Amino acid sequence: MKTILITGGAGFIGSTFTQHIYHKYPDYKIIVVDCLTYAGAVENLPVPIWKENNERFLFWYGNVINGELMDTLVSQADMVVHFAAESHVTRSIYDNTEFFRTDVLGTQTVANAICKYKSRIERFIHISTSEVYGTAQSQKMDEEHPLNPMSPYAAAKAGADRLVYSYWATYGIPAVIVRPFNNYGPRQHMEKVIPRFITSIMLNEKLRVHGDGKSARDFIHVQDNCEAVDLVLHAPAEKVVGEVFNVGSGQDRSILSIAHDIVDLMGSDNGPPINIGDRPGQVMRHTADTAKIREVLGWKPKTDWTEGLEKTIDWYDSNMRWWEKQLWMREIPIITASGEKELH
Repeated sequence: MKTILITGGAGFIGSTFTQHIYHKYPDYKIIVVDCLTYAGAVENLPVPIWKENNERFLFWYGNVINGELMDTLVSQADMVVHFAAESHVTRSIYDNTEFFRTDVLGTQTVANAICKYKSRIERFIHISTSEVYGTAQSQKMDEEHPLNPMSPYAAAKAGADRLVYSYWATYGIPAVIVRPFNNYGPRQHMEKVIPRFITSIMLNEKLRVHGDGKSARDFIHVQDNCEAVDLVLHAPAEKVVGEVFNVGSGQDRSILSIAHDIVDLMGSDNGPPINIGDRPGQVMRHTADTAKIREVLGWKPKTDWTEGLEKTIDWYDSNMRWWEKQLWMREIPIITASGEKELH
């Protein structure tokens, strides 16, 4: 029986991965550690944490910056997948302190524990982000694209990304860095654009887009992303350790076009989206080059854009009790590039 430690396993991507591993590998024991910030919930986990005698699943309520706790949990694991992070660009503009504490110092704490128990850890996967690249300087962004983070969130994740790489180079830990592009799907917090658009239509509100809406992102369904991480976790070490892998669809979509796609699928008659001020440090385009992970591991996304949106819309339509308590956190007050105070 392998034991896998998943940090941030009650968050959006982390919980989807936890559920994926729990159901696909019945002989694995899973340990999840999560401090349950506003973006995490025990309801996201594959089993009720109050259920006794589940030998396969253990939940720890704790923070990755706690060195003693991480030492204890890593000492029990064979593999570690590190999702735990503050992750919203706009919130990092409003209040950046927790981003550097969790994303950088938390990653250092986990990496130090990996060093301490290196003899037993088979694989350490650090979940980075495409935000470390900044605006695309080429048609598609491969793993050698320069790192030009343009927000406090992106800067914190770039720091963590390079910290993990340095620990591999210096201490020889079995680290792999995965850089997912924008994920979407069930259980995503409403501060993110796709669930915000979906729930706004359900609440008969106008959709709001930054600037002219032409900034573009590469969106991938969260389940496709988790299957990529699974492949990296189980690949032969010589193929992946010390490497960086992009995970994306290879297609970029403007935020305005995404708004129109969701309006069309939901049959909304709320009128055209409202344009608000551009976000400071706005990234104009992300487009993944996924040739490396395709060639090395044979991975490719399976979920069609329209199919993925339809499934996501259906989930939010059926789970209003899950998301209605987040309504007050959809909007964040920031000073825009034009100097105006707006809710984003």
